[in-house]
Amino acid sequence: MKLTRTLAAAAATSVLVLGAAPVAHADDPPTTTSPCAKQETKVAKAEDALARVQAVFARKKDKVADAEADLAAATTDKQIAKAEKRLAHAQAKAAEVKKEKKAQKQRLAKAQQRLADCEAENPVAP
Repeated sequence: MKLTRTLAAAAATSVLVLGAAPVAHADDPPTTTSPCAKQETKVAKAEDALARVQAVFARKKDKVADAEADLAAATTDKQIAKAEKRLAHAQAKAAEVKKEKKAQKQRLAKAQQRLADCEAENPVAP
């Protein structure tokens, strides 16, 4: 079950990354000499970083779910205490990654806004 969730998360992440990624990657130099090439590169990097953070968040959510299942299956006091500790740790890590995900979304939004501002200042000649 854990493997299935991991594979599903990996597949969903790859679909997001491959489907939503721009043609130029963050490591590639801009192919055009547009005045907004730097902003385009920064947007691509921010999108890549968001995809990575989302993948980590999915893994952390899986760990929380696994810890909850372990807690439900625990029968002895020792098992329950261990499962509760594991669940608390998994929830704390998931909360940290959730904050990072929110911050990365804001970074991406700001990068997209800077790109939009640049494109508005420098319209493309037809």
